[in-house]
Amino acid sequence: MSRIILICLLSFLTLGASQNGSVTVYVSQDQVFSEPILKDFEKETGIKVKALYDSEESKSTGVMNRLLAEKRNPQADIYWANEPIRAEILRNRGILAPYKSPNAKGIDKVFKSSDNTWCGFSARVRLFIVHKDAIMKPYSVMDYANSALEGKGVIANPLFGTSTSHISALFTYLGEKTAKAFMKKMKINNIAISTSNGESADFVASGKYDFALVDSDDAISRLRSGKPVEFIYPDQKDRQMGVFVVPNAVMLIKGAKHSTNAKKLFDYLLSRDTEAKLAKADCAQIPLHKGVEGPKELKSISDLRVMQVDYAQVAKEMVKIQPYLKDWLAK
Repeated sequence: MSRIILICLLSFLTLGASQNGSVTVYVSQDQVFSEPILKDFEKETGIKVKALYDSEESKSTGVMNRLLAEKRNPQADIYWANEPIRAEILRNRGILAPYKSPNAKGIDKVFKSSDNTWCGFSARVRLFIVHKDAIMKPYSVMDYANSALEGKGVIANPLFGTSTSHISALFTYLGEKTAKAFMKKMKINNIAISTSNGESADFVASGKYDFALVDSDDAISRLRSGKPVEFIYPDQKDRQMGVFVVPNAVMLIKGAKHSTNAKKLFDYLLSRDTEAKLAKADCAQIPLHKGVEGPKELKSISDLRVMQVDYAQVAKEMVKIQPYLKDWLAK
């Protein structure tokens, strides 16, 4: 009798595992921060997560290009991106399927696509990391062109990462003529170019440069490690443009083989609990849901003047200005 019970129990467990199934997710958020969230999802739902992580060398573009290549035979069910600009590129290429998650309620519409193909959560903001010994400090992105700060600043290569997104947002917000005039003045002002936001932050922390425009997680990590730095949110006065916000983005892949489980993971990533976990992690992400406690060193999104841009337009601008940026760097 005990053997029969054991067989029935094993059959039940096997059936349960089969019903729960799996979900395949492509991830461009750093694995050290995203993997614990996905492991928690597995534990709480019993759904097996098969994750493919972007490499540091091909951050954001690696899995995006893979999704484009797999369009006719999608292998991923869901994509967790570390910013929304490339989500817009995928949307325009017909890679994404709409899904209106109940957990998207309460997230400002500026951080969602109009057709529900992606939704933002847990954000970074672009801010200035400033050395504490700096005599003059920047309070606007436009201060990169301030002659009084000549040779004092550094910025990450605008052809890559969030620097590309931010420059593209400036072109969208300011218009092409004004943005190009600003870029020209930056060059005249001897602004240094680094390989990454992290390198920019290290240059400021060491005192090599006075300030740099970086992601908030880069600034927080240097501050928490005891470096002599502080940070300034740019463009916070009336009629200034505000800070550029870079949320994570989650999206459902059109033709997903496990769409039901993908929607469950979609909901999980947009949950208040996930935002709370990412706020407490070393990546210090800022929640987009009101009332979720954020990193103690950073202001909440509701307390900041936010740059009002359409991420879809920023994505189009990013593609358009690539030749210009290459030429700007070469001169």
